[in-house]
Amino acid sequence: MRVFKVLYIALILALAPAAQAETYPERPIKLLIPLAAASAVDVVARIVADKMSTTLGQPLYVENEPGAAGLIGMRTGARAIPDGYTVLAVNDSVITMLPNMRVDAGYDPFKDFIPVTQLVGIQWVLAANPSFPAKTVGELIALAREKPGAINYASGGYGSPQHIAAEMFARAVNVQMAHVPYRGVTPAVTDVVAGHASVLFTALSTVSQFLPDNRIRILATTTPARMAQLPGIPTMAESDVPGFSFGTWAALLVPAKTPPEIVAKLNAAAVAALNDAGVRKKLTELGYEVVGSTPEQFAVFMRQEYVRTGDLIRAANIHLE
Repeated sequence: MRVFKVLYIALILALAPAAQAETYPERPIKLLIPLAAASAVDVVARIVADKMSTTLGQPLYVENEPGAAGLIGMRTGARAIPDGYTVLAVNDSVITMLPNMRVDAGYDPFKDFIPVTQLVGIQWVLAANPSFPAKTVGELIALAREKPGAINYASGGYGSPQHIAAEMFARAVNVQMAHVPYRGVTPAVTDVVAGHASVLFTALSTVSQFLPDNRIRILATTTPARMAQLPGIPTMAESDVPGFSFGTWAALLVPAKTPPEIVAKLNAAAVAALNDAGVRKKLTELGYEVVGSTPEQFAVFMRQEYVRTGDLIRAANIHLE
């Protein structure tokens, strides 16, 4: 009798995840973003989450947990219960950059998380305060060479994509600039607009609101070809930096051991949102390139990007301070 009881309990435990997945979701879902509000990931995640809520029949509510370029929020996500009620919206920095720069990240991007989908590719620009004397990339380079270390650039923190892009640029053109790290890209952009910092590399979506009234100037795009949204702005390759390009991406993850049926439901809802005409229009206008991959496709892409980015970081000799 005892044996049958043990087997019965084991069977119930084995069937529990499947039953849970069948009725999922039964309550609101937390969308954890390890980056600042109004960051590129935050913007795209909120747009997509709104449409996903309709498909899933439950709201997705956003919780931002920025700090240490995303490390703090990623550690929280890695410890979350794998029941589908914590979903992470991340950029590639926390998957491919930070883990390549430090062994004490506090999480493993491949062991502690399951990929759901790549949401978008993110197009970047080099922006400056309008009063900054350099009006072109060529003038910026000349000024930086004339006064090594005098020009400061803002970033979302040590190890952030803004930091990586600026260091790659500085090494590509052989100049020295002073790094001013912030607790997220939003305050970094705010200080460039206010004139407290001179320049920064960032996603177009983080500065687009300041363009109509000329509160920020775009010196160049970091895309291989000119952006449709900024047809009059040259690329870095057209601006005395041949071969230089930089872009990031945003994606959804869930904690490891989340049932595959739940991962499939989240993927279907995210892809449906990305295929919505209204969502695609919003994202495209903000400089996002809509993707929407399967978990399997994204898993392969994650691994490839991790290796590629690690090679770039080591070649540029970029370290966390």
